[in-house]
Amino acid sequence: MTDATNPKKKTWRYYLVQLFIITALLLSALWLLLAIWYQFGVRSPVTWLAAIVIVCLLAALLRSRYQHSSQHHTITKKPASIWLMGMYAATWCLGVGWFFSIEAKQQRDWMAEVSQQVSYERDASNPNIITLKNVRNFDWHTDTDATERWDTRTIDMSKLSGVDVTNSYWMGPLIAHTLVSFRFEDDRPLAFSFEIRKEAGESFSALAGFFRRYELSLIASEERDIIYTRSDARGEQVYLFPISNLQQHEVRSLFESYLTAADDLNAKPAWYNTLISNCTNIIFYMARIVSGERLPWDYRIWVSGWLPNYLYDVGMLDAKPNSGAQNWSMDTWYERTHINPKVRGFDNLAGSSVVNSREFSKQIRQNIPIPPLADSKAAAEAKAQSAAHAAAP
Repeated sequence: MTDATNPKKKTWRYYLVQLFIITALLLSALWLLLAIWYQFGVRSPVTWLAAIVIVCLLAALLRSRYQHSSQHHTITKKPASIWLMGMYAATWCLGVGWFFSIEAKQQRDWMAEVSQQVSYERDASNPNIITLKNVRNFDWHTDTDATERWDTRTIDMSKLSGVDVTNSYWMGPLIAHTLVSFRFEDDRPLAFSFEIRKEAGESFSALAGFFRRYELSLIASEERDIIYTRSDARGEQVYLFPISNLQQHEVRSLFESYLTAADDLNAKPAWYNTLISNCTNIIFYMARIVSGERLPWDYRIWVSGWLPNYLYDVGMLDAKPNSGAQNWSMDTWYERTHINPKVRGFDNLAGSSVVNSREFSKQIRQNIPIPPLADSKAAAEAKAQSAAHAAAP
């Protein structure tokens, strides 16, 4: 049966195609208008001129298609809508080309908390010894006022003893900021955080994050700074989850991934993207390189607030890894790992920053089982190598 003998089928198909075309036109115009708006601002003449051109061109195109469709679906001459479609397509492609030509920058008037990016040097005689520069260690007085301090800190990778994932909920249960802390056998933890690099006076918008509005920044920090500012200064709800069933080489490889990320961002700045390169899924990309199929793809990688549930389901949250006791439920995990009650009233300015850092990191881990690493021959050799270098004259 042909379309000529089945008008209902023809009408159904025709209007479905029309709906698809109109929806695509409206969404493409909206995307381009938002891209221009977030780059130039709502008060810019460029924004208004572009909006007038795009809206007028789109309105003329839609009107032309409507008039053409009302002529019994017959085409006796080349309709004006084809020419308007070509003009709109050319305008949109020009806009897309402009958008993807926008380059991230290293030099802007950054906010103090992201004004520096971590860098490092590796000891020439002992590759396990890493000296990190620009480790953030601010003294926070309020959520916006802090005394700046960027420290230099030396760590021994052979002493890595575990990984903790911290989720800070600032916009409901679905959205959280994710941080990763590395524990050491004989030293305080070190936290890493991928963040937007905000300019002075700039605020975060999840929608703007789709449109090359924020550069990406990697911050290495003391927990008394980067976790305290969220749990106490800002009043976000913060939870710390120790990751179980990791081998020492996996922890070391993940730490090395952060060093590589620091190298990459220092060599060439990159854009933050709300969907594909945010604080959570960048960590997942790096961890999956290390752990492979142990971390299967899952929609919760893009719903950062549910990341702890994902870790629970893949067996990386284990309350009693060395006993036959039943693991905690997810509700118990959230109850036990809630940081805010543990550090309520904590004096972030008392004593030396090192002692204060140790005490804060100790308090946020109260009543949480800290899982040991699955030791290996490689880890033992690394420790022996570090010990030999330390004993050498």
